[in-house]
Amino acid sequence: MKARAIRQRLESLAAAGVTDLPRSRRPAAPRDRTAGDAATVSASANVTVGGPDDRARILDVIRQEVAVCRRCEPLACARLNTVFGSGPATARLCFFGEAPGADEDASGLPFVGRAGQLLTKIIEACKLSRDEVYILNVLKCRPPDNRQPLPDEIDNCREYFERQLAAIAPEYVCCLGTTAAQALLRTTEPIGKLRGRWFTHGAAAVICTYHPSYLLRNPSAKRHVWDDMKLLMGRMGIAP
Repeated sequence: MKARAIRQRLESLAAAGVTDLPRSRRPAAPRDRTAGDAATVSASANVTVGGPDDRARILDVIRQEVAVCRRCEPLACARLNTVFGSGPATARLCFFGEAPGADEDASGLPFVGRAGQLLTKIIEACKLSRDEVYILNVLKCRPPDNRQPLPDEIDNCREYFERQLAAIAPEYVCCLGTTAAQALLRTTEPIGKLRGRWFTHGAAAVICTYHPSYLLRNPSAKRHVWDDMKLLMGRMGIAP
């Protein structure tokens, strides 16, 4: 699986016109990581890409691969659209969610339903706009009945979201909910213990908070999300 991922990654970079990659100076990350070393840098995020055009081309190549992906055959058969991600290829900040819902499956865009509307308000409260951030999910296809992603589905999609983040090379990643945080950080800690702390993924600083859909069911948790966003804004140099 690792050899296939590396081969596909190199083919994608070549198709995007990137022929010269700098050697990573970081050691490869171990395969098995637990909550104690969740901040360990991911080896797949160590590659530095070129300028904005290179990043956009690489993302387009990955998008085309995702569009025809059938690694999770049940999800591929049921989907209307794959949901790759949206935002500028040079975004400083990425919001990383769980999986598409019905609205996202219909539109092919991430976070466009009720949870997406709330995410937009959260972004705007941080004095940013959706046009300034990149939004993506762990899974690119909608799970049936909006159930949580299965471990093998996360494994099948891991290459895609890791390559997306490596291409964008954001300074910051905000994980939305348990699934996203555990998938990115390779930890089993729940979101309640992960929020309020900083981690790293590649060169990006990572913060975790509750998913907007959780806030729709538990409005009282909004104050915790705002606390997390104030931490993020402070790290980004944005005055609250």
